[in-house]
Amino acid sequence: MNGTSFQSDIKYWLKQGNAVNHLLFWNILVFVVVGLVNVLAFFSGSFGMVSVFLSDKLALHSFYPTLLRQPWGVFTYMFTHEGLFHLFFNMLNLYWFGNLFRSFLGNQRVLPVYILGSLAGALAFVLAFNYLPTLQPFVAHATLIGASASVMCLLVSCATLTPNYEIGLLFIGSIRLKWLALAIVVLDLITIPYANPGGMFAHLGGALLGFSYIKLLQGGRDMAAPLVYLFDKLGNRPRITLKPKVQQHRKAGNFKPKKSPLRVIKKEENPQRHLDELLDKINERGYHSLSSDEKAFLEKFSKEN
Repeated sequence: MNGTSFQSDIKYWLKQGNAVNHLLFWNILVFVVVGLVNVLAFFSGSFGMVSVFLSDKLALHSFYPTLLRQPWGVFTYMFTHEGLFHLFFNMLNLYWFGNLFRSFLGNQRVLPVYILGSLAGALAFVLAFNYLPTLQPFVAHATLIGASASVMCLLVSCATLTPNYEIGLLFIGSIRLKWLALAIVVLDLITIPYANPGGMFAHLGGALLGFSYIKLLQGGRDMAAPLVYLFDKLGNRPRITLKPKVQQHRKAGNFKPKKSPLRVIKKEENPQRHLDELLDKINERGYHSLSSDEKAFLEKFSKEN
């Protein structure tokens, strides 16, 4: 044991604030709450009316008059799912690629990029139904829900940043991120005439945002910086407590410092931390500010991963 109790370990990990876990929680919570409301409506004999009402109010509408009356749909749609399989596959992919993105670019960028990808998907969906002649006849009733655009954004971001990084897939084996992302984008394109065209356009919008985000980041511009700053300020705002804290003084002779559960790791032992530092440097001063050794490290890391 390292001097910490099980309870303190749990508290420590809960305070880490993994943004991916938070996103999973809110998506699942919305699904459960909507499901419980529908169950109550079923037993009260008003299931059809309540189900349609919830779907209408939480979804994103492509019809401009409806969109203007319900602008919150731009944000609520990214946390709303219809059906268990819809939720399961989106959350599974969010867990995989969200944590992969988090390991590459840090926890603070996960939620902003999730939101940006969803907004890009929403824009692609609305524009497609309003300006493509094939889809215009359906614009009045077209709606969109789900986190797919955000997940696509996270996946393509990872594939653009580290294209040669390999992951293992069931029944397929190891595959590089660039080929996985390309395959999904191509499938979305060729299935537009046969499957859900609105959803496919949203996927492509999220993918385009993910690609553009990394390219701009490598050039020294972080599109997510305003949201990162906003969420950081909201997370660090002072909290109002009803009970004042009472300080307890101990005698100097009775004080025993606790042994830290953390171990100091040198930079050369932690290439991920070194990568994070280099990405922050690129964000602040651009890729050309890196030394030849730092560029060589990035190239080596990309090939190895």
